[in-house]
Amino acid sequence: MLDHVSIGVSDLARSIALYDAVFAPLGYVRLWSDRDAAGYGRPGCDDGFAIKHDSSREVRSSYRSHVAFATDDPLLVERFYRAAIAHGCADDGPPGLCPEYGAGYFAAFVRDPDGYRIEAVCHLPAGESL
Repeated sequence: MLDHVSIGVSDLARSIALYDAVFAPLGYVRLWSDRDAAGYGRPGCDDGFAIKHDSSREVRSSYRSHVAFATDDPLLVERFYRAAIAHGCADDGPPGLCPEYGAGYFAAFVRDPDGYRIEAVCHLPAGESL
């Protein structure tokens, strides 16, 4: 359904460092950057996520609004979470099973320095446990 998502960030350099670090374990890379934006995706593909400098914006964070990034390995969800915390994100749900979202739903949630709720998620095969 979605082709791409862009968000405004107050400090582009800080956000580039953060998203470079949290996307690395998930296999996403910075595909391009310029003086006021950067785009991320899988190597050799188009960008699906971009950050754009916007110093005038106010974050009105909502618990219900977030962006989830997929991986196929729960260990990579944990690496995403550790990288996010190391780069100034606030814990919003440590790595673990979230049965309220479905069987095998393994995820971690953080808030980036601009207040965005970001998630890494792995959908474990039916019957698989950690």
